[in-house]
Amino acid sequence: METILSRTFAGAATAICLGLASPAAAEPSHGIAMYGEPALPEGFTALPYANPDAPLGGRLVQGEVGTFDSLNPHILKGETPWQLRFLAHESLMGRSYDEPFTLYGVLAESIETAPDRSWVEFTLRPEARFSDGSPVTVEDVLWSYETLGTEGHPRYRGTWAQVASAEQTGERSVRFTFSERNDELALIMGMRPILKKAQWEGKDFTDSGVDEIPISSAEYVVTDFEPGRHVTLRRDPDYWGNGVVPFMNGQGNLDEIRMEFYGDSTAMFEAFKGGALNIMREADAQKWETQYDFPRVQNGEVEKSVIPHERPSGIYGFVMNTRRAPFDDWRVREALITAFNYEFINQVLNDGRLPRVTSYFSNSVLGMEDGPASGRVLEYLEPYSDDLLPGAIEGYTQPEGDGSERNRANLARAMDLLAEAGWTIDRSTGALVDDAGETMSFEILLANGDLVAGTRQAINIYTAALERLGIEASVSLVDDAQFKSRTDAFDFDMTEYSRALSLSPGNEQRYYWGSEAADQEGSRNWMGVRSPAIDGLIDAMLSAPSQEDYVAAVRALDRVLTSGRYVIPLWFRPDSLIAHDADLHYPETLPAYGDYLGFLPDVWWYDED
Repeated sequence: METILSRTFAGAATAICLGLASPAAAEPSHGIAMYGEPALPEGFTALPYANPDAPLGGRLVQGEVGTFDSLNPHILKGETPWQLRFLAHESLMGRSYDEPFTLYGVLAESIETAPDRSWVEFTLRPEARFSDGSPVTVEDVLWSYETLGTEGHPRYRGTWAQVASAEQTGERSVRFTFSERNDELALIMGMRPILKKAQWEGKDFTDSGVDEIPISSAEYVVTDFEPGRHVTLRRDPDYWGNGVVPFMNGQGNLDEIRMEFYGDSTAMFEAFKGGALNIMREADAQKWETQYDFPRVQNGEVEKSVIPHERPSGIYGFVMNTRRAPFDDWRVREALITAFNYEFINQVLNDGRLPRVTSYFSNSVLGMEDGPASGRVLEYLEPYSDDLLPGAIEGYTQPEGDGSERNRANLARAMDLLAEAGWTIDRSTGALVDDAGETMSFEILLANGDLVAGTRQAINIYTAALERLGIEASVSLVDDAQFKSRTDAFDFDMTEYSRALSLSPGNEQRYYWGSEAADQEGSRNWMGVRSPAIDGLIDAMLSAPSQEDYVAAVRALDRVLTSGRYVIPLWFRPDSLIAHDADLHYPETLPAYGDYLGFLPDVWWYDED
C-alpha cells in the first residue's frame, strides 16, 4: 500500500536521478528541502494538513504532569512547560510535517544557499515584528544565534560550533558560513528561535526563571501563569504574520491555550473526566479501551480520535548507564534485556495490543531490515567491523519470551550470559556475585510523572525476575525536579527513557548518542555511549550525497545502536490516541508525521457547530 511518505521518498529519489538532489546554484527561494525540491511551490496558500478556512476562537485546556519554575525554554537551568518552546517562539523558517525535512519561510521571506551548502543566507520579511510591536532585525537574529549557541541549552551548541562566521549582508539579510561540510546545517540554522536582543541587555540570560518572559514574534504570548500550577497563552490579535505568511494560514486558530499542572497522571485524568481539561493524549492502550467510557464520552461531549503516523518508533524503555559497572559489559546488558519479560508485561498492561520497539527507527523506512546487512548498509558498517558488537552485521532481534509469567527459558539464557561475564550465584546467600564476591545491585530511577505509560507496573514485574537471578534492584521514585537534576548529571544506574526520532535524523544524533555528548551535562546521551562507529555513521548520514545513501547510513546507524544493547525497549504506538471535547476539531488530511510537533494545537480549531 502506497503511503504519503513512500510517495515523498520516491519523489526525492526521482529528483536525485534528475540531478536535483544537490543544492541548486545560489538564488533566493521560498523554501528548502534536505533532498530534492520542496513539495509546495512558491505562492502556496497553506500547508496541506492545515485548514485555512478554520474559524478563529475558543480555548484549549490541556494537562501536564509535573511542575515548572521557568518560562525560558532556551536554557539548561530550570523546568519549563515543554510546549512553550514551540508555541511562544518563532523562527526564520517553519517545518512541514508532511515531508521528511522541508522548511518554508516564516520570519524569513527567502532562503539562499551556496551550491555546496557551505553557507546559507536568510532575508527577513519587512513586516516581521515582535509581540511588543518592535521590528525583528538582523541584529536580533545575530544576537539570538550567538547567545543560544554559547549560553543557551546544549541542544543549540553543537550547530553553533560549526559556524565559521555570521554576518549581515544587507539591510534585512544575514549569512552563516560553515566550518565543515554538513548539508543539513543550512536547514537547522533556519529553525532557531529569534529573541529580542534589547530585552536581555544587562540581564543574565542563563539565570532567568519566571521573572522574565522572553519576548518573541510568535502568534501566542504568555498572558498569565502561576509557578507550578498553570500557564495561559493568548493569540495575539496584532500578530504580524496575519495574511502575510502562507505557512501560518490555518495555524494558530485558538484564542487561548492553557496548560494545567498536576502531581500525577491519575489526578490529571480525573480533571479531564470532570471537564476541567478539554483534551487528553493517552499512551495506555488498555486504559483507552476500558476507562474512556465515562459520562462525557457517553453523552457525546467527548470524542475519541485515533491518528495514525508513519514516523519512527523512537526508543522507549529503560536505559542502562554504561559509565558504571556492570552496565559497561554488553553481555550483562544483553542478560538484563533477556530477563525482561516483555511478552507477559505487554499482555498484562496492554492486553498484548501494542507492538514492541524493535530498533530506534523501527516502524519507518529508515529502520534496519531483518537479517544480515547487505548492499550499501554493509559498506557503511564494514570499516568498523572489528569494533562492532555481535548482531550489528549479522542481524539482531530483541529476545522473545514464551509469554508465561515464569519466562524460564529467557532467565536461563540470561544466567548463561551473566556467567560468561564472570558473575555466579553464591550458594550460601543466593546472590549473584563477581570474582571479588560483590553482589550485583543497582538502582532503577523513576519519576513521579512516568515518561512511559505502565513504567511502574513493568518495573515491579521486572524486579521480581531479577530477584530470581540473584540481582538486587532497588527502585527510587523521585519528583520531576530531582529526576531532571540526576539525569542531567548522569547520576543513575538504570532509568526510564524516551527519545522521539524523526524521518530526517541529522545533527541532533550527535547530541543523542555521539561520543562528545557522553560527558556533556544535560545531553541526551544518557547511556554514555562512546562509539567510533556511531560517530562515523552520523557523519556519513550528514554528508550523504543522495537519498539512497542517506537511508542506508541511517539503517546502519540503527543496527549499531540496537545491537549496542543500551536500552530495554518497551512498546510504541503506530498512532496517537486523543480524547477531546467534540467542539475541538482537526483537519481530515493528516501529515506523514501524524500527531507530532506542529499538529496539536497548531492546526486544531474550536467550533461549537
